[in-house]
Formats: sequence, C-alpha cells, structure tokens
Amino acid sequence: MVENVAADAVESVGEKFTLELLDRAVSGMGGQSRAGQHEMAKHVARAIETGEHLLVQAGTGTGKSLAYLIPLIAHSMVSNKPTLVSTATLALQTQIVGRDLPRLLETISPALERPVNVALVKGRANYVCLQKLDGGFPSEEPSEGQLFSLGEDTSVPHFAASMGGPSSQLGKEVVRLREWAEKTTTGDRDELMPGVTDRAWRQVSVTSMECLGAQKCPMAEECFSELARSRAGEADVVVTNHAMLAVSAFEGLAVLPEYDVVVVDEAHELQDRVTGAVSGQLSVAMVHAAASSARKHTAITVDALNAAADRLDMAIAGAPNGLLPNGLDDEQLDCLDQLREATRAALSDSKPDSSGSNSADGGRQLARSRLMLILELCERLLAAKENREVVWFSRNSTFDPQQGYSQPDETAPALINIAPLSVAGRLREGLFTGHTVVLTSATLAIGAAFEPAAGGLGLLGDGAPSWTGIDVGSPFDYPKQGVLYVAKHLPKPGRGTSLEALDELEDLIRASGGGALCLFSSRRAAEEAADAMRLRLDVDILCQGESTMAALVKQFADEPDTCLFGTMSLWQGVDVPGGSCRLVVIDRIPFPRPDDPLMTARSRAVAQSGGNGFMAVSATHAAIRLAQGAGRLIRSTGDRGVVAVLDPRLSTERYGAFLRAALPPFWPTVDRTVVRGVLERLSRKSA
Repeated sequence: MVENVAADAVESVGEKFTLELLDRAVSGMGGQSRAGQHEMAKHVARAIETGEHLLVQAGTGTGKSLAYLIPLIAHSMVSNKPTLVSTATLALQTQIVGRDLPRLLETISPALERPVNVALVKGRANYVCLQKLDGGFPSEEPSEGQLFSLGEDTSVPHFAASMGGPSSQLGKEVVRLREWAEKTTTGDRDELMPGVTDRAWRQVSVTSMECLGAQKCPMAEECFSELARSRAGEADVVVTNHAMLAVSAFEGLAVLPEYDVVVVDEAHELQDRVTGAVSGQLSVAMVHAAASSARKHTAITVDALNAAADRLDMAIAGAPNGLLPNGLDDEQLDCLDQLREATRAALSDSKPDSSGSNSADGGRQLARSRLMLILELCERLLAAKENREVVWFSRNSTFDPQQGYSQPDETAPALINIAPLSVAGRLREGLFTGHTVVLTSATLAIGAAFEPAAGGLGLLGDGAPSWTGIDVGSPFDYPKQGVLYVAKHLPKPGRGTSLEALDELEDLIRASGGGALCLFSSRRAAEEAADAMRLRLDVDILCQGESTMAALVKQFADEPDTCLFGTMSLWQGVDVPGGSCRLVVIDRIPFPRPDDPLMTARSRAVAQSGGNGFMAVSATHAAIRLAQGAGRLIRSTGDRGVVAVLDPRLSTERYGAFLRAALPPFWPTVDRTVVRGVLERLSRKSA
C-alpha cells in the first residue's frame, strides 16, 4: 500500500491543471519550486480523481498547505459539493483561512473559471449567541462537571485572566462583548481583539446542546452559527477542525455540509482528537446541578433525581482512581440504571406544553440539555462492555502552593469517565465510507511504515478501504543540518529529573551559549529544571506558564541566547527558524503515563488479540511525539543544530531503533565531546 514517489504514471487532466496552478502560485508568491510539494500535489489530485484514500508524510518545509489546497480548489471547480480541510487546532484553522488561502487565491484566481468561495466552520460555542444577548437564556455559571458540547475545540484555550477576578472586570468584558456583537458580521470569538476571559464569553455563548435550535429560536435567521453553516453549504472549500469532523462521523449530525473530499491536516492528531471529542465524564455534582436547574426552570419535582444521585455517590465513594478492567460493579450499574430512569422521567415532565408557548424558553432548554447529557452518559456506561468502551475513575486536581503544581485530590468526589476503546471502526464507517480522504502530516509514518497510523484510523483489517501511503520527503539536508545526540551514559529516567541529567543539561546549554528549547514530560519537571539552570547558568531561562505561549515564543525567537523550557504542548507549537533555536533537548522518551487508563486498555486489547501491546500503543505514541519534538530544530534550509535526548533507552533498548526510525535522519552520535564541539561552533556563529 506504500507507493514509491519515483514511480510515476501518465498525468491526468486534473493532475496537469493542478500542477499548472501550483507553478503559478509558487511563482506569484515569490517562492521556489519544491520537488516534494510537486509530488504531493500530483498525488492528492490523483487520489481525488480515483477516490482512493491517501496518506502523505510531508516533511517540514515541504509546503504541504499549497500542495493540498490547490488540488482541492481545482476539484471544487467541477464538483457540486464543498471540499473540506480539517485541522487539529483552531490556530491552524485560522491560519489557513486568514493567511494561506487569501494569498493563494490572489495568485491563481486569473486561471480559474470563477471565484472560489471559502467558509470557516467551528463549534457553536465559538460564536456569540444573539438570543442569549437578548436575555433568552438565564445567566448561570456552569456547575462542576463539563456539559457535553458538540464540536467545541478546547485544545487551544484562549488566554484568560484569572477566573477569580473582580466581578466589575467581568462586567466590563461583557459590556465590550455586547458592543462588539452589534458590529461583528461573523460573531466569531477569534475576531475579538483583545480577547476576553472564558467566564465572560460564557455569558454570551451557548453549547450545541444548550442551543434552542433553528426551529425554536426566534433569532435563528440572524444566528451567527447558523449563518456560518449556511455559508459552508454554498462554499467551494470549507475549513473546519477535527472535533467537528468527529461529531459528523460519530454522531451523524449535520454540523458540516455534505462533502465528497476531505484533507485531514495534522493527521497524526486525528485519533486522539476524535477520542477526546467523543469521551464523556459523569459526576454526582453534575446530577445535582441538573436537578437544581430543572427545578428552577421547569418547576418539576426532582426528588427522584437527587435520590438517585445520592445513591450513586455512596456506590462510588472511596473508589480508587484508574482503569476498571471489568467495568463498573453490579451495585454501581444498578445505581446508574436508577439514575437513567429518574432522568428519563424528569425529561418527560419538563417537556414544553402542547401549546408551544414556552418552546423558546432558554432556561428550560438549558435544564433539559443537562438532563439529556446525563441520560446519554448513563446509557453509554450501562452498555460499555457491549460497545467496547473503556471506563475509569478519576478525581479533580488541586493546586499545592508549597509544591507549586497541581496533583490529584484523593479526597475529592470520584468522576466516572468513558471513552471508546478504538475509534477505528467508527471512523471507517463515518469518515472513509462515501468520501475520499487525504491524511497528511510531517510525522505520519514510522520509518517507511504507514501501518501504525493507518490501523488506528480504521484503514487496516477485514473490510478496510483501499489506500496508498507516500513520503514526499523534505527539502532539508538533515544529516548535514542536524545532529542527534543520545546521552547514553545517563541513568534511565525515574521519578523527577536526576542530578546527572541536570548536569548534562547544564553542560549542553553552556556549550551552546543558550538558544535551547528544552522539552519535558511534565510541567513539574520543566519548572524544576528551569529553577536549577537559573542558579547554574548566566543565560535567560523562560518557562511555560510564566506568560502566554505566544509571548514566550516571541521572546525566545527574538533573543538568540535565551532558552525556553516547556511541556508537551510546546512540542508542536514552536516554529522558530534561525539561530535562536540551535539546541532542542528532550528529557525522556514521551511514552504515555503508565497509569493512563485508555492507553492501558488499548495495550491490553492488542495483547489479547496476539499482538505486542507495548509496541502498538505506547511505542507508536512515543515515536510520533518524539518526532514532533525533534522536528522543532530544523525549520528552514539555513538552520543548524543539535537534538539531545537525555534518555539512554533511545540507544540501549531494543525498541530504540523503532523510535529512531520516526525521527528525521540527523547525523547520530553518543559522544558528548563531539556534541559539545558542535554546539560551541554554533554558539560562535550566532554571536
């Protein structure tokens, strides 16, 4: 299924037109033609014409956005359905719509038969709700527990001030929101500058479950979310995110227009994003809050609901955190069954009256949405074994001011979590059936193998659809531009960061004179290492959490000798070409936490079917994330530097070769003297 890109076929009309547009775009945008970009565009065009799914690994610097946008645009000229682009984050979604597509269309429009109509679709909570602004919903703070929201991407949280700020500040923000709502033509939160806190935004927005719906809402014709979806239905190219794609595939809801082709960018994130979008969490506090809301807004009796919640509370009290390999016990299941029936009764009692006079009651809809969420979670938990879903207990964390970090509060009430053991089957049915899908990322294959990624997405096994995998390479000369150094002499990582690892980190940063991006497996490890290096070194050390991510990255890029310490979220969010990032340090192989319930359940399932659970789940997870971290080093053809891994297992353990196969082909060494010399030369060049 993996195709050698050197093997070519006669170009079709669609491929030829795509390549003509690409040449025009590259020339018009002042860029240089890239072989990998050319190959990718040709294969995407071919996949669209043949209907065969395509996996494309396109290394950093390939220019993959142009390589897939141009064939999509070419196809949209002859298709009667929109084409789709899905990204993992709202940030990339906004970049494509706000920067990449406008620049591209400016250069190629003269060669097109007609203008290209582009639309952006996000989850409903990203748009201001006019009905709520008009007083159609009660002003309530959310209760403990999260209301399920369809397609709401929370992976890139908006920067917010402290939630504990004064109410007057909240009032000022809401006033500004109301003024902006009268002027905006989109109602999209990302257009509001400067932004507002999440608490303020909740005063003017609703989730998909809270929404009254187009048939009941008196403001439906003016609704920003509905208008966005209407524009999407008429568009040629629709840009959305993986969360919305998950809802469309799993729930079968019409949150996206009908489409025939979709390009999934940042495809290495798709499995995790889809899993997150369809996971659920139930707490006793949620039930009591729903009961209170129902009593307040619908005037029904909620004694049975509260009684069921109290009984469930007793059944799960003291339950240890972690995976439930055999699911909930009989008593807990009986409590959930009682809660389900009480919730059904409350939903029946709280229906709008037959006259429909209170059908547009926002308070009633809010209360019923909370009840519907609880009913859905009860039914999922009761059928977890049958539907192969994973169940586990967890507890909220609390901030320890003495330790300076959050940790699970064992005295807190238990939360019941549920997530699908695998999303492969549902993705196969909901995404790959009836659509042509192109999946692309800089880190999609491990070595030359696409099968690890394909398996998690439903493209392997009996009945799997046909697909092709290609690696179009990268314009970078990795063996000459970068060094991969594994500190083989260090002890295996344990709890915390060892003194030997801190000494090695100091030695590396001292040799490089700064310019280091240091990536850690936890916030605590990053903070402790930053504190230690500030005492040992005379360079500026920035640490994640001390300012906004954007401000930290900008300062890191602007100051060549400054270092930036951070956690997993930095591994994919830093793009700093040039001498400011000449050293990337990774503290340990990013295996999933050993107590991660979902990963544990997936590993066991692979082992029970005769496979190697560790390699299929943990090692594959680590390989992709290790490649993402190492990929922060070389961002342009002029970059030079070192990736240093302070985990000897990358060199000493048998699985090390598997992990290294996912990395760019840097020049490898375990000789610290050689690496120190390389870093000292780079330091002199950056001075």
